[in-house]
Amino acid sequence: MTSAPPLRNDSATPSGDRGERQATRACLAVDRMVVSFAVSVSSRRGAVTTEDARRVAMARRVTRARLRYCGLHALVDDATLIVSELVTNAILHSGGSQVTLTMVIRGGVLRLAVHDEMPGVPATCIVDSDSERGRGLFLVGFLARENGGKWGSTDEGATIYCELALPGVAQ
Repeated sequence: MTSAPPLRNDSATPSGDRGERQATRACLAVDRMVVSFAVSVSSRRGAVTTEDARRVAMARRVTRARLRYCGLHALVDDATLIVSELVTNAILHSGGSQVTLTMVIRGGVLRLAVHDEMPGVPATCIVDSDSERGRGLFLVGFLARENGGKWGSTDEGATIYCELALPGVAQ
């Protein structure tokens, strides 16, 4: 594992740059963030309610902000899309009343996990080219592979996770 560049302690380094490097070093060691929120019962009918769409947007914003804080700008777009897909799936398909998003950075890996309280094995769908739905887990798998990672489930399917290798960090 490579470490963050050493911090310079001179006046030529802008204080914002020092702060960003300190955050990056701290996050690359071990960082954990957990966000839980309630889910609308009406979303389980196949369409995300306005209230739950706001929750998905909040999960994307939190993911984006945390990754930027940790200096992981290269993963922001892919991780945000993955979180959006996993949280939306949890809202639509779990039947639970709460969703928990966990983001952990450890050992050169970013792990994104969504827990929805309800066991059930996720399945990628085979959809025709005209279908507007059903590609979420396919996208998650593709992005995981493209970023040197993997995806899967634990807790009998109640938790879906995706792991991405941190760019520039030896595994």
